[in-house]
Amino acid sequence: MELTLRSIHKSFENNHVLKGISFSAKNKAAFGLLGRNGSGKTTTLRIIMDIFSPDSGEVLIDGVTNKKTKVRIGYLPEERGLYPKRIVSEQMIYLGQLRGLSARDAKSDAEQLLHKLDASEYLGKRLDTLSKGNQQKIQLAIALMGDPDIIILDEPFSGLDPVNAKIMKELVSELVSREKMVVFSSHQMENVESFCDDICIINHGNVVLDGNLAVIKRAYPRNRIFLLPEDGDRAALTTKLRGLEEIRRIAADISENRNGCVVVLKDASDKTHLLRAIADHGVAISTFAVVEPTLEEIFVEKAGDSNAAI
Repeated sequence: MELTLRSIHKSFENNHVLKGISFSAKNKAAFGLLGRNGSGKTTTLRIIMDIFSPDSGEVLIDGVTNKKTKVRIGYLPEERGLYPKRIVSEQMIYLGQLRGLSARDAKSDAEQLLHKLDASEYLGKRLDTLSKGNQQKIQLAIALMGDPDIIILDEPFSGLDPVNAKIMKELVSELVSREKMVVFSSHQMENVESFCDDICIINHGNVVLDGNLAVIKRAYPRNRIFLLPEDGDRAALTTKLRGLEEIRRIAADISENRNGCVVVLKDASDKTHLLRAIADHGVAISTFAVVEPTLEEIFVEKAGDSNAAI
């Protein structure tokens, strides 16, 4: 299955929100649609679902316009829209029936999905008695009722503690393994980076970057090197590195390992020269690795106002 957007334009009165958005996403992978607040990503998601119609352009699912396709779409909105005073099971069954399920199938779906999300105990409770994180799990379960072909998740990790975030990640991974198309939008870049193969970054209504994340990362200069001394003496290492002609600067340490440091080379081809120079200085290195930019760094470069280069 392939989702394709071609030259989507959308305006609200005098505000030109989308200015020719084009990208494609496929099943068997999670697709990250990213952008700052006001960038146009939520409008894009609603056009995909035919909640809004574009002023021009088209949305195709396997070559068929989204207005005519029979593909089922599940949607977890950023703004929550459930009934706080209603029993969880009652509204899940009601919303499942609105999707065409029988009451029996809707009840079965609700029970199975909440079991997967470790939330079965909340079936008989009122929504407003649950924590924000557990309400989020209920909303996700509703988005998955009826076994949709495309699942759109807008800020799915909002309000989740680390344990529930792990459950959410496992469920998303399961959906991808079942060859579902998962379109994922979030400001939490580490979550997007952990399981999205392809990304699209929108800024001020324009696509500023899209493609395979691994390929995008490899396109950046390979001149940042992480060094970890065998003896763990970072101070001694940085002292010996200062003055080496291959090094432009010594950057901040890697947070996961504060005994190491990152050096920025004048040229990516200087890696071998650097390694030889370190050996000549009598420094034993246990790790020598190219540091690729994180998705957060890429996002800030492409969607930030500072035009900071990585």
